[in-house]
Order: sequence, then C-alpha cells, then structure tokens
Amino acid sequence: MHIVTVPLGDRSYPIYIGSGLLRQSGSIFQRHGIGRSIVIVSDTHVAELYLSTVEKSLIAKKFNVHSIILPPGEQQKRLNTADRIYTELLKRNIERSATIVALGGGVIGDLTGFIAATYLRGIGFVQIPTTLLAQVDSSVGGKVGINHMLAKNMIGAFYQPQFVLSDATVLRTLPKREMISGMGEIVKYGMILDQKFFRYIEQHLDRAFARDSAVLSHLIRKSCELKAYIVSNDEKEQHLRAILNFGHTIGHALEHAGHYGVLKHGEAILYGMVAEAHIAFRNGMISSGEKERLERLIQQLPLPLLTPIRLQSAALLNTMMKDKKTNNGIIRMPLPSAIGTVLLPSNVDRQFILDAIDYVKVYGS
Repeated sequence: MHIVTVPLGDRSYPIYIGSGLLRQSGSIFQRHGIGRSIVIVSDTHVAELYLSTVEKSLIAKKFNVHSIILPPGEQQKRLNTADRIYTELLKRNIERSATIVALGGGVIGDLTGFIAATYLRGIGFVQIPTTLLAQVDSSVGGKVGINHMLAKNMIGAFYQPQFVLSDATVLRTLPKREMISGMGEIVKYGMILDQKFFRYIEQHLDRAFARDSAVLSHLIRKSCELKAYIVSNDEKEQHLRAILNFGHTIGHALEHAGHYGVLKHGEAILYGMVAEAHIAFRNGMISSGEKERLERLIQQLPLPLLTPIRLQSAALLNTMMKDKKTNNGIIRMPLPSAIGTVLLPSNVDRQFILDAIDYVKVYGS
C-alpha cells in the first residue's frame, strides 16, 4: 500500500493506494477514529459489485452502516437528488457525528461531498473512488458540487475528505471507455507538470490497458502526488490550481453540447486538450512537434466521434461564457508552452477559440 499525503495543515489527509483495500476498509476507518455511524452513498452498478465488501468490513469493526443507493449517471448530480438524500438522512436521524462515504465514481463523489459539506453545516466525509478518473482526479483536492441545467459544477464547495481509499483492484472490472476517461486526466498531469511522467505514459499505455497493477498503481500515485502538490499550494483555485483546468474550458463545452451523454468527462477533456493545444500553437506558445506529440498519444485512446454532437460555434462559445473560469465576460484558459509546462490562464482571442473548434471538429470526425 502506498500513501500520498495532501498537506493542508490541520486538514491534511492521506490517500491510500493499493490492491485489496476495500476488504481492509473497516480497519482504516477505525485507525482514523471515525464515529460509529456511517452512511454509504453509491449507485446501483457499483453497489452490486463492491457495497457488500465494504459493509462487511465496517460491520466487523462494529460500525453502524446505512446505505443509500442511486441510479447511475451524471443526471444524479443535481439539486433534486441532493434533496432526496437530505430527506433520507433526516428520516434516519443521522447526526453530526456521522460520516458519509462516497463509494463510486466522480458523480457519486461530487454529489456525496456536496451533501457532506452542507448537511448539518458539515459532517465527516470519506472518498472511496471506484473509477480511474475518480482515483486520479475528482476524489483528490476537495472540490465537491452539483450541476445546474445551464452549466456544470456551478453549485458547490471546497470540502476536504478525512481520507481517500483507492483500491486498484476495482479497475479490473472497469469498462474500457472508463479507463480511457481516466487516462484523459492522467495525460493532463503529464502535460501540465511533468515531462518525465508524460514519457512514462507514452511508454506504458498498453500495459495500463492490460490492467497491469504495478503500472496502474504508479499512474494513480504519481497523479495524486502532482495534484496534492498543487492543492497544497492553492486549495481554493486563486492562482496555481487553475492550471488543472487545461483542456477543461472547451472540454466542458463539448460535454454540455452532447448533453453529458455522448462524451464521458475524460473523453471530453482529451478533445479539449487537442483544441487548447491548437490555440497555444496558433499563439506561438508551443511547437508543432510538441503539439503533435500530444495528439499522437491521444490518438492511441480511441474516442467517440463528435459527429453526433451539434458543434455550433456560437452555442459552444455561449457555454464557455457561463463557465466559472470566465472573468468579466472574457474567456481565460491555461495553455501549454511545452510538454510538462503550462502557463497560468490568460485571455484568449475568440477567433482562436473558433479556429480551435473547427480544428477539433475535423479531428473528431
């Protein structure tokens, strides 16, 4: 088992990374002095596979376990679902000493964290991410929230978990598209922060998709280390943390245009990185060789075609204008200057964005 620490003073917490950790969850909860009342939130797909393992481990250590099971999908990440969970917690007399546990992917983690941050003005929170994307990204850093019908992740908070438990064993059952989605964020870490890590991804991609446990553990650990470094220096995205948004401005707009059904999050971010690297190239920031190297890596990750999405430039721009990263009506985004280096967000000319949309349309057709 590897442990990565997110250093935030008295709110620091560990990320446990290894195989077979779900069966040890009761002991890990006990080690952290978690109160006896635990509420697990999961979805039907994940619950069928892993809920009983976690419940048995916790019950063996004398925890009182409640479970709330939701349908799967991004559409659960909204206020009316949160309201249903609040009602369940109140009906079950869940008190402030309780801990709420997110057992699932990014949707479950974001939604459950939002509930933890707001129920009784804040109760204990633990992340048990079951997708590669959640293990390397959404479970780390304390961003929690829900979607609004007009834009993604517009309602939320910064609320750190007590710990994160990432069991690489669960990735054996993960569908290939979910693996690709997780690789989107992993590639991003190499692109923005670490050239050597980017090279490791290039050299070990086949082994990752063969579910090589050593490779996957390294990818998860290194991604968490890089994100922990950024979060510890800029928890609430006032400065450095903004570089994590590389690929996200256009990526989120593509997700929205597909009504969150055509592209998974990481797939949209992969397309977003292609588009935003093209903007950097047009701005003279990155060489054609470096841009093409990124594209060659992404081409090894088969993405859904963009043809089912109505890629109207005006509509995509309108979505970007509603993005929380837009400032005073000006679209800003971090852009790469080389593999492993990205510059803090700067104003981007709309014509460059329109050109990038046209570029990614061709790329994804």
